[in-house]
Amino acid sequence: MSQAPLLMCVEDDASVREAIKGLLVALGFAVEVFSSAEEFIQSSQLSETSCLITDVQLGGMSGIELQHTLNASGHCIPTIVITSYPDDHIRAQALSAGAVCFLCKPIDKDELLNCIYSALNRQSDVAKPGTGEGPG
Repeated sequence: MSQAPLLMCVEDDASVREAIKGLLVALGFAVEVFSSAEEFIQSSQLSETSCLITDVQLGGMSGIELQHTLNASGHCIPTIVITSYPDDHIRAQALSAGAVCFLCKPIDKDELLNCIYSALNRQSDVAKPGTGEGPG
């Protein structure tokens, strides 16, 4: 039996962070949470991360800056960006940096799950290039 995908959540609001973690754990995912982008970057589990969920507005580095930092360091982690302050410019930045989805709070559970499954499918396609598996 394969191990549950490891989902990471970077959210500075403790209540939102714990709500996301509780939902995802209840659905059978392995979940780690972080209150800042800097804390996540220092994690020893970057290479094991199957999907990242990050808020745009964090205390230090923003979620968009986190995406750019991860991309620049070679960590291509499928990312879901969430925000309380939807803005077309920020949405475009997140998507151009490779975000799978851009969701507005309050987050719809089914929409989040669809985004997670899209991210996991993207991650497995990246992890197994040239195997002949997947779409196509």
